[in-house]
Amino acid sequence: MNRLRIGLVGTGPWASATHAPALARHPGVDLSGVWGRRPEAAATLAAAHKTTAYADVDELFAVSDAVAFAVPPDVQAPLAARAAAAGCHLLLDKPVATTVDGARDLAAAVERAGVASVVFFTLRFAADTSAWLSEQVATGGWFTGRADWYGSFYGPDGTEAFSSPWRASRGGLWDVGPHALSMLIPVLGDVSAVTAAPGPGDTAHLILRHTGGASSTATLSLTAPAKCAGLTVELRGESGTVVLPTWEPGEAFRTAVDQLVESAGSGTAHPCDVRFGLRVTEILAQAEEHLTAA
Repeated sequence: MNRLRIGLVGTGPWASATHAPALARHPGVDLSGVWGRRPEAAATLAAAHKTTAYADVDELFAVSDAVAFAVPPDVQAPLAARAAAAGCHLLLDKPVATTVDGARDLAAAVERAGVASVVFFTLRFAADTSAWLSEQVATGGWFTGRADWYGSFYGPDGTEAFSSPWRASRGGLWDVGPHALSMLIPVLGDVSAVTAAPGPGDTAHLILRHTGGASSTATLSLTAPAKCAGLTVELRGESGTVVLPTWEPGEAFRTAVDQLVESAGSGTAHPCDVRFGLRVTEILAQAEEHLTAA
């Protein structure tokens, strides 16, 4: 395959700080353009990376072989389905959608189009955490696991790191919950049953049963006090107890781009493709039902 032309949908903080710089610097792809809901922001971001701002998203799809998304999940899902129908491979953000119907429609669009898809679950692409996960999958024999992500996105006075209405609405379950599931499922197996209970703020406590017989828990929050914020993934089993090492995102997004290029060229589905993204949405939606009923 020739160099992949990748367009960018989104102009917010992640698009500006991560997606656009990584795509513009990548030696194997060309940043084919930018589209955003705010034309002036798209123009500014495109100019900073010497590419074109498009007023019509379908025009961006027409000049792209693939599209990277950095927009809220329920904006992403229908736009990504349109991109797939236009023949574009997809580099999606997590969650792929916050409704099961939205995620299913997107997965069906990808299937119909026969395009490649990769969902950017950061821990699955960061070097230290992806290597650790592969080691634990190979080891096997795990009895229980836990994945706790205490984020302090919101300050005590309600201020936030940056404006994110969808995070304010959907909370840690949907923002950091996908990361937790992306680490637990490959090791323990698919989730066969889930229950959930609310904690302080937006905190959600999940209890999961896995198809291999193991169980796990997850605590997910964006409203934890700053001094207790952090991530822990722990597994216990026949080999003892292991804990996720300290990690940095580093070149995780560039690795995701590399793997999309590889999947698009080989036709081989990626483990973190849209179907896995759909499964994550299905599980989180079940958890949300328990939280709503609590």
